[in-house]
Formats: sequence, structure tokens, C-alpha cells
Amino acid sequence: MAQALSYVFYPLFIPTYGMLLFCATMVPLSGDKLPLSAWLVSVGTTFILTALIPITAIMIRVRRGKVADLYIANPAERTVPYLYTAVGFGFWCYLLISVLRAPIFIDVVAIGATLALIGLLLINQRWKISAHLTGMGGLVGGVMSHSLATQQTVLWLPLVLMVLSLLLMYARIYLRAHDPLQVIAGFLFGLGMTFIPNMIISYVV
Repeated sequence: MAQALSYVFYPLFIPTYGMLLFCATMVPLSGDKLPLSAWLVSVGTTFILTALIPITAIMIRVRRGKVADLYIANPAERTVPYLYTAVGFGFWCYLLISVLRAPIFIDVVAIGATLALIGLLLINQRWKISAHLTGMGGLVGGVMSHSLATQQTVLWLPLVLMVLSLLLMYARIYLRAHDPLQVIAGFLFGLGMTFIPNMIISYVV
């Protein structure tokens, strides 16, 4: 079960899950309805740029023996894959802002996720913070900030995400991938990178 949770909530899948939640739950609350083409473009491009391309690059490095596994358990092996991933996330931000004209809170979450990835790259030079929980924290922060800013929410969604985050924390500790402090720090780091900027944008700008 711990392995399954680690695979399902692999960090690079989180942006795609976030876009699916946005299209399925947050847009209908505003009274709008996305056509199928918008679903496909939004979710599809997010998956390609933030998951498919980075994972393919990581798998190539695994086959060449540069990286031990898809989780990149050794912090010393994370620098180059994280740089590849940051480039994909950068193109994703550009697409959302300049091409798709996504709502500002989505843009802020995407930028926050990209900055969090760069932060992980720097932190991992000294300390092995949890990328899994950074991703989940970013997702929770995006949902919570949107809910507070718009006073609209699907009541079960934040609760479910928090429960899943706790389960994922336990899974990563159980698998001895991280200690409790590393998973808590990862979650709070991801949460802060999306929640705080969105609240500032919502209430100040």
C-alpha cells in the first residue's frame, strides 16, 4: 500500500491532478463550463510538460546508470533530473500565462510549483527533503487559497487531500525514504509556495 501511494502520488503527477481538479470542481463553481477541447488541452499539455517529458528524461538516465531508480533516492543524483523538470515546468507556466490565458490563481500555483522545484534542488544539496510531500503541499495550498479567496469550495475536497497527504507521509516514512521531519518540512514548503502568494494576490492585488 505504501508503494502504491508513492507511485500514484509521484511528484510529477501532482500538477496533472491539480489541473483535473480545477476543470472538474473549481470551474463549475463559478458557473462556467469547460468544453471538452479545453479539458483536453489544459490537462494534456500539463501532463506532457510536467510529467511525461521529465519522467522520460529520468528513465533515460536510469537506463544509462546515471540514476538508481525513478524515485532518485540519492540526493546527489537529483541535480540534473531536477533541472530537466524545471525547464518543463517553466514551459508549462509560459503556456498557462501566455497561450491558455488561465485564471490568475492557476498561474500563481504553477509559478509557485516551479519555484518550489527549484527550492528542492537547492535544499537537496544539503538535506533530503520530501519531493512527494512538497507536491502534495502545493496541491493543498492551491485548493485552500482558491477556496478562501472565492468563498467557494467543494467541502469534501480539502479534507480528502489532507487525509491523502497524511497517508503519503506515513508511506514515505514506512518505506524509510524519509524521516518525519523531512516529510513535514516538504509538505509545509509546498503549501507555503502556493498558498501564501495566492492569498497575497487575492487580497492585495
